[in-house]
Amino acid sequence: MEQFRQVGEVLGSLKALMILQDDTLINKNQCCLLLDAFSSAFATIAEEIKENLKLEERNNKWKPLEEPLREIYRVFKEGELYVKRCLDSKDWWGKAICLHQNKDAIEFHIHNLLSTFPAVIEAIETAGEISGLDQEVMQKRRVMLAKKYDRGWNDPKLFLWRFGKQYLVTQQIWSQIENAVKEDGWLLADAIKQKRKTGSLTKTEQRLAELLLKKLNGVNSVNGKLPLSSILTGAEDYQLRRRLGGGTQYKEIHWLGENFALRQFSGDIEALGPEINKLLALSHPNIVQFLSGFYDEEKKELFLLMDLMTKDLHSQIKENSSPRRRVLLPIPIMVDIMLQIARGMEFLHSQKVYAGELNPTNVFLKPRKCTEGYFHVKVSGFGLTSVENHPAKHASPEHYEIDTHIWYAPEVLADLDQPGKTPALKYTEKADVYSFGMVCFELLSGKLPFEDGHLHGEQMIKNVRAGERPLFPSILPKCLVNLTKRCWHTDPNNRPSFSSICRVLRYIKKSLAMNPYIGQPSIPLPLSDYFDLEAAFLKKSLGELASDVPPVAEVPFQMFSYKLVEKEKTFSGIKFKNVDGSSDSPSNGNDSPVSAVEDPASPGDDPGCEPRKAVCFDMKSVCFERNIPSDLRSVMSEPPEKNIGKKPAAPAATGVKIRRTKTLGSLSKPKPPTPPKPMQTPRRKVPAWNSPANSLKISRENRTTFSISQSSPRRTRAPATSTRS
Repeated sequence: MEQFRQVGEVLGSLKALMILQDDTLINKNQCCLLLDAFSSAFATIAEEIKENLKLEERNNKWKPLEEPLREIYRVFKEGELYVKRCLDSKDWWGKAICLHQNKDAIEFHIHNLLSTFPAVIEAIETAGEISGLDQEVMQKRRVMLAKKYDRGWNDPKLFLWRFGKQYLVTQQIWSQIENAVKEDGWLLADAIKQKRKTGSLTKTEQRLAELLLKKLNGVNSVNGKLPLSSILTGAEDYQLRRRLGGGTQYKEIHWLGENFALRQFSGDIEALGPEINKLLALSHPNIVQFLSGFYDEEKKELFLLMDLMTKDLHSQIKENSSPRRRVLLPIPIMVDIMLQIARGMEFLHSQKVYAGELNPTNVFLKPRKCTEGYFHVKVSGFGLTSVENHPAKHASPEHYEIDTHIWYAPEVLADLDQPGKTPALKYTEKADVYSFGMVCFELLSGKLPFEDGHLHGEQMIKNVRAGERPLFPSILPKCLVNLTKRCWHTDPNNRPSFSSICRVLRYIKKSLAMNPYIGQPSIPLPLSDYFDLEAAFLKKSLGELASDVPPVAEVPFQMFSYKLVEKEKTFSGIKFKNVDGSSDSPSNGNDSPVSAVEDPASPGDDPGCEPRKAVCFDMKSVCFERNIPSDLRSVMSEPPEKNIGKKPAAPAATGVKIRRTKTLGSLSKPKPPTPPKPMQTPRRKVPAWNSPANSLKISRENRTTFSISQSSPRRTRAPATSTRS
């Protein structure tokens, strides 16, 4: 398969790159982790293909693998570019500034690998169910899959013990994930010290070395003071490129061979110092990184060095929905953007940092080099709330004309209505979740919230507080509409956390990878509300007890647990209580609190689970353990009886041949058969309505009784239902 070959080529290139590494490699352990994880992924895919598929069927039965392998190829290619950047020794000091706190190898590349890999495994299993012609082998595969997705494995420790290798979360990988960033910091500090010992550093490089060593030791300021701004502005290669966002605070600069965004503003360093130090310590691939801070004592100005992005989300949406284009982003790309925003907010909330101003002008994009149409997304607009608000660094001029109240939660709007009161509710987790819902609406619909409405200003605020919400177009997948409605629920307690949102979006993304066509408006996703799976997951895990973000190594188990709940509900016939995401009626903001989902716990914990357990075992025995006769004609060739719609089964292996002759009617009546066993299907009384019927009656009484294991499900179950009382 072409996609698998391309993945192998990238892995070969990555191995060759790592052979050429030297001691000055930045983030060496994270690069080695990527190589180990990618090698393990490729080997696992090859092993699964050998065990489940046949090479000669690759042109007609391997179709489910194509899209998941494309996703894996994107992950590998992006990881290769990251390693190349770390390996490049040109402009070493600039890369050290950019990457000294960088966790992208784990929080971006490894995360994407672990969240995409379950789709590959399940796609191979799906293709394996129809691979080959040996019915016995295919039956064994189905039995093994049924055992794999048994509810007994819904435990993190058991999952790691049984499936850790298959899902790339072995103890070795787990240990590397936990230690790679810390060890890379030590190695970078040692490399800087070695450079200082050589005595060949320039004055600027010596000051940079001192700055980086302090940051690597967790010291961003000395006695509350940041490093002097002359390190930045006095450098020979410092260049001011342009102003950003039409304001005065943000600029694009070139320094040490790299491009940065610079925020420059006046302020009291003593008052702002603690907050700036907290911002400098934050590091995540989905938030705008504060790389370093400087201070000008004479002018009382602060300089914050930041990631440089390309554009904000509002500008991108406006480009796509312009009168000339009128094209929304593809569903998989929109889901990917939503997931990255949610992951950035999840990290900020884990650090007790709340945005308060989450809107599309504070979400920034940078096109990915190797994945056409996809973006790297970062959240900004958090921190330094005491500094006068200005448009964000990449904000478009239209930002000035946008009423930011349309992204505020109802409780925040009520708080702002009280003059003289500090809007405390603005900086809360649930207020950010509401704003996220409004951002999702603009992304999915291509228009501002309430843009088509006649209400503006104070009247719009009153209606939002009363529960009015924007209207969705009718072409969107219901699962995304329902997710958005949960986020903007009027009651903050009924809004999900960003950790829950991330889990749901990962599973939706996996479903899209396995079924690429269901993202189209005419073909819905299998479920219209994936929060039913999340509710069961939270109940099983006794809620989210820890405030820290779970490590990326736990992502495979979370997705596996979702799969178990989904299969259990499918097999047991439980109907989901889905939200009706109709688009032609207004949303009142109270559409769907978190639905109550049955706990998939053991029957001993919940007596109500006992019937479901019985159903599951019954279905397993019927679907996977029944011995079906090889000659189906023996149970499907009997002539139909009167008033019976289904084709009944015919006698098998009897000595009586059915002929419509007079001799049949004169046959002597045999002895009545022994009473049927309790598990057998009771015989029906057939009325003697003509001579052929009498012949059929005689032939039935003469035929050998079938056991359940020899009869078809259709023949055994239908009569049993009709005769029980």
